[in-house]
Amino acid sequence: MSASGFSDLREKLKSMTPHRDNYKNRVTDKDDSYKNRKVKVTDGGSSNGNGRKRKRRDSSEDEVEPVESREQEARRVQSGIVQVEVFSKEDCDVIEGKINEVVANGEAGLYREHTVDRAPLRNKYFFGEGYTYGAQLEKRGPGQERLYPKGEVDDIPTWVHDLVITKLVASGVVPEGFVNSAVINDYQPGGCIVSHVDPLHIFARPIVSVSFFSDSALCFGCRFQFKPIRVSEPILELPVRRGSVTVLSGYAADDITHCIRPQDIKERRAVIILRKTRPDAPRVDQNPSPPERHAPLKAKRSHRRADPDAAHRPRVLEMDKEENRHSSSSSRLHRRSNSSENYWRRSQDGDVSRKVKMRRH
Repeated sequence: MSASGFSDLREKLKSMTPHRDNYKNRVTDKDDSYKNRKVKVTDGGSSNGNGRKRKRRDSSEDEVEPVESREQEARRVQSGIVQVEVFSKEDCDVIEGKINEVVANGEAGLYREHTVDRAPLRNKYFFGEGYTYGAQLEKRGPGQERLYPKGEVDDIPTWVHDLVITKLVASGVVPEGFVNSAVINDYQPGGCIVSHVDPLHIFARPIVSVSFFSDSALCFGCRFQFKPIRVSEPILELPVRRGSVTVLSGYAADDITHCIRPQDIKERRAVIILRKTRPDAPRVDQNPSPPERHAPLKAKRSHRRADPDAAHRPRVLEMDKEENRHSSSSSRLHRRSNSSENYWRRSQDGDVSRKVKMRRH
């Protein structure tokens, strides 16, 4: 046993550093308390160690509530949709032939300027009434759409009245004289139309559409993202068959957007949209006011008195000015060279001892 009273060196080191044991005890206590708290929260405990209640989210509630709200909204959308079968396969064949004639006339340039609106994988043909939308708007946003002035688009073709509108009136879908606007959307595979609401200040309700060439789907409540194009899950996906008539009103027409997704156009599809414009719908100003002209700036007046003999003096041409500049600059150079030469001569004739002294430095 040593003189210090320790038989083991470890005991001596332990006595010299008692703070290490205290630190280990504190860490162990913290770990135990943390584990106890963690177990309580995981097991549904409400205490966080400070006596305050912790809010605990029930995963089943989080999952159920959005599904219920989406289902409720889908039911509201469904309440504003009516689908009827009016056109037979034979009717579709005849009408689709007429749509092909419209496309051919558009490619031949036989329509007025605002009748045809071309986009990638989708062309629009306005008849009766046309309106500005999307990138055509000077100011973006809902409520900025405007009807074109009367006569800017072609009239509704006779075949649309005879083959489509007459049958809809006979079936009770729309009243006589309701339709004054017909739009044909011609989609190629992969084409789409982004989420939108038909302008409330332009069109009365209901909105009637008839599908041709192939089956597709009309989706409600989607969000589009671009580059690359992506579409969120819809609130409601409504199948639209060839020859089917879809009528939108109420919540489906006014309170939720509808769209055609790229994945829903697997073959060529065309739709004829029949609507009535409101009598007070705004139109594009046919005679826009000219831009405001600012008053011309007044010439600054000189405060110097005019020289009465100035008009009789010969004018100095630019070439003469240039020649004068050259002559003056050459004379300045000549004077400068002469002065430097004279200075050198004066230094040569000056004090020799001063000259030698300068050389030493």
